[in-house]
Amino acid sequence: MVKIAITGKGGVGKTTLAGTISRMFAREGYDVLAIDADADMNLASALGVKNPPPPLTDFKDLIEERAGEIGGMFKFNPKVDDIVDRFGVVGPDNVKMLVMGTVETGGSGCMCPASAFLRAFLRHVVLKDTSAVILDMEAGIEHLGRGTTRGIDLMVIVVEPGMRSIETARRIKTLSEEIDIRNLAAVINKGTSANIKPHLEKLGIPVLGEIPYDAELMEADLKGLAPIDVGGRWLDAVTEIRDNMLAMIREFKKEV
Repeated sequence: MVKIAITGKGGVGKTTLAGTISRMFAREGYDVLAIDADADMNLASALGVKNPPPPLTDFKDLIEERAGEIGGMFKFNPKVDDIVDRFGVVGPDNVKMLVMGTVETGGSGCMCPASAFLRAFLRHVVLKDTSAVILDMEAGIEHLGRGTTRGIDLMVIVVEPGMRSIETARRIKTLSEEIDIRNLAAVINKGTSANIKPHLEKLGIPVLGEIPYDAELMEADLKGLAPIDVGGRWLDAVTEIRDNMLAMIREFKKEV
């Protein structure tokens, strides 16, 4: 099983990448669970899911039952093994999808039941050996602060030309190391690697590949279609990126 988290500054294309590689993994025979952990909750459109499930954080009774009441005692490891079947939906290519929702209290250090519940799910969800879990994170580093991404195989930072995107990558790398996520890589979107790759190399972040600008992506958005269903030359680049992700994960696991 592989677990991949995708993050980056808002608007860099991380949700498009998350949705596309989820469908690609499914077409290669993986049992895919795509998790929308972004407050904007746009992963459904990138997957082609017409009726996404409600956020898990809407089910306050469930959270209180499993994790405890706000202001009282709560469980650090609530039961989560039935969540996918109860609250997920199945989309194109049989990709399963869940929406996490946002934790409204406490900030990055939140230890409230909702945060404990989401953290436990992301850390302990168990699927088949041939499964792939793709996590579309918030635009930035909020989930890193809550420790929800411990135990992932690879953190992918989507970047675009510009120092704001590089600075986000720098902060993500720092926080990742603090919670023992060592396996980081970057994907360059909407630009050439020549003017941004040196900055990533200085940070010690390898580049998985580059996604070229393609008008087909804009067309998909205007038509309300999943990008993978519209196609375009950018798909070849994402296919190579997916292959590089798997190769990198295999190397990491050999070293363990």
